[in-house]
Amino acid sequence: MSYGVSAALQSAVYQALINDTALGAVVGDHVYDALPSGSLPPLYVALGPEQVKDLSDKTGAGAMHQFTISVVTDTAGFATAKQAAGAVSDVLVDADLTLTRGQLIALNFYRAKAVRVGTADERRIDVTFNAIVQDN
Repeated sequence: MSYGVSAALQSAVYQALINDTALGAVVGDHVYDALPSGSLPPLYVALGPEQVKDLSDKTGAGAMHQFTISVVTDTAGFATAKQAAGAVSDVLVDADLTLTRGQLIALNFYRAKAVRVGTADERRIDVTFNAIVQDN
């Protein structure tokens, strides 16, 4: 197994999200790898947790990266958050991302979960993807 492709995959995913005009039309420039200090905008996208499973075989090192992108809003209802989550999915599903290390073999939607956070008006949609990578 190799975890060496992880940083390259994260960087490519982040670049794809911040450079997408359709997602930008919904969330502006509020796509974060790390949340900024201070108050947050009413709608934003954040890179989240990742789990990695070995997929190496006799032909080489590989892994499946299961990672989550979160869409968070404090506006009433889920409509705007779902629009943003849909845009995130449109950007990433079957994306042809160029990695600085290794190669992306496949990038697929796995699941999404929409929840209301606490008793406040905050809503969060966690969209999870599976990326299969090969470390050349």
